[in-house]
Amino acid sequence: MYFPPVGSPTWETSSSAELGWNESRLPDLLDFLKQKNSKSFLILVKGKIVVEEYFDGHTPSTTWQWNSAGKTLVAASVGIAQEEDLVDINSPVSRYLGTGWTSAPSEKENLITIQSLLSMTSGLNDESELVIKPNLTYLADAGTRWSYHNVFQKLMDAIASASGESFDSYFDSNLESKIGMEGFWNKGLVFSIFHSNTRSMGRFGLLALNQGKWQDEQVVNESFFKASTTSSQSINPSYGYFWWLNGKPKAMLPGSQTIFPGPLIPNAPADMVAAMGAEDQRIYVIPSRSMVIVRMGRASDPSKPSFALSGFDQALWEKINAVIN
Repeated sequence: MYFPPVGSPTWETSSSAELGWNESRLPDLLDFLKQKNSKSFLILVKGKIVVEEYFDGHTPSTTWQWNSAGKTLVAASVGIAQEEDLVDINSPVSRYLGTGWTSAPSEKENLITIQSLLSMTSGLNDESELVIKPNLTYLADAGTRWSYHNVFQKLMDAIASASGESFDSYFDSNLESKIGMEGFWNKGLVFSIFHSNTRSMGRFGLLALNQGKWQDEQVVNESFFKASTTSSQSINPSYGYFWWLNGKPKAMLPGSQTIFPGPLIPNAPADMVAAMGAEDQRIYVIPSRSMVIVRMGRASDPSKPSFALSGFDQALWEKINAVIN
């Protein structure tokens, strides 16, 4: 496994010919990406760059938003904080934020643990994305209802409280700088979104491929990382700790309580895990292929800009499979 050096633009490459890929189908894949409003596309195999393309004026140094794909960065930060004995994912969130951080009855609030937030099972009202106390009302006991919710941001506050420094500072010194990422958090009124260049997204994907290890350093505890990419509860087995998991028997999606049978992306590898964000920001991690794939850009379908299992992933994997298989 190759790891690009920290603090250097050097990154070794590997050719698709060496890997026995069908190079004649690569132009079709790239044309599809361009047509679908992509800004960049990256494929790593065993850490080396095999495909790196930029579109629509985007460059290797241009930053772009991860949207909800950045939730995986928060999960990794929680794992680091737990390894340092700053937080315990089985402890109530109120241990770090104080009692009364929600508008739920105290006995219900105390059921909400760090793990509840990681697994999207807080039981709090998900009608509003604005994470303020009046909106954090009780709907169900923690652990009994899966619902995609912006309340994950409270994990950033918990880390800040436990570490005595800002989340941004903690994230930079304990994760970002250690693997050579370059980026920043943009914290608006509603959303906290990470921005970086494409290769930084690839670096985090490479860390995930190696179960939290970067060269000889275990940046994120391995058992925690494995838990992050394993079904975190039985309600929606296609969800770990902010990672989406392919190959499961059923799935739920943001904004809905509907249960869909079958895997998230039927024609993608069953062992794939993915960081997914609105407007089709993607990190696909495929352990069986030692592969990481990154896609950044505008929404593939501008009429459906939100979370996108809108057919894009399935269509993209059809093009990828034609190249790599």
